[in-house]
Amino acid sequence: MSVRNCRHSFASRPGDADGRIKPAEAPARRADDAGAFTARLTIDVTPVLRGCATVAAFRSGTTVADMRSAHPGRAFPCHWRVTMTDKQSSPPCTLPPSHRHSQPLTEVHLTWIEKKIEFWLRFGRPVEERILDRRRSIASFAPGSIFGFVRWVADDYGTVISRMDIVRTVAPGEPYQRLPFLRPGGELLLRADGWPKVERVHQAIDAIEALGINLADVAPEHWRHLHNRFAAGHAPRAYTCERHNAWLKRRSVT
Repeated sequence: MSVRNCRHSFASRPGDADGRIKPAEAPARRADDAGAFTARLTIDVTPVLRGCATVAAFRSGTTVADMRSAHPGRAFPCHWRVTMTDKQSSPPCTLPPSHRHSQPLTEVHLTWIEKKIEFWLRFGRPVEERILDRRRSIASFAPGSIFGFVRWVADDYGTVISRMDIVRTVAPGEPYQRLPFLRPGGELLLRADGWPKVERVHQAIDAIEALGINLADVAPEHWRHLHNRFAAGHAPRAYTCERHNAWLKRRSVT
């Protein structure tokens, strides 16, 4: 007669396996442990309110967190506060305070995503600015204004777009060109594609700024002159204070 082997096989489960497991002991909580009794409150903030707070913090030279903790009422006015049960849309953020213009404005759509999409103004005098969210805004210009619009886009392999446009806004009834990210458009005074040409435009702009001249008041003919000279590969003429004063006098009588 064969004798049955009572030993457990290699893959068999012991009968008292649950008894061999020791339950974990919960750590003792001290009464003075403040971290053990904390909770985190998350409040949804609309993009418009977040943009307004960012601009207000930038103007005061601090961060949004410091401004909110130091002056909560001043940082977020009563008509900007949004509760979790409020279903009404917050008022639009406009800098400076918006007012109705008797003449239509030219809108420039700006975007800033670090090292990816950077659409920004090199110079200009916008009469109105609307903050859409942390990365997008719209700058509005009155007819006859001149501004420099820089567009730069990159991907994982390097620069995709490097362009700078100097545009003059037009009045109703004047002819204009349709340009990307401009509504409705404007008169294109200078266009530079590619970083070598854009860099030369920046150098010419820096030379004018060194004279103490506001770039928005430079004669439109000079921007056209720069465009034609750069396109032909020639050195442009320098913009002097005498030429600028002559342009200002001519503009005052026309």
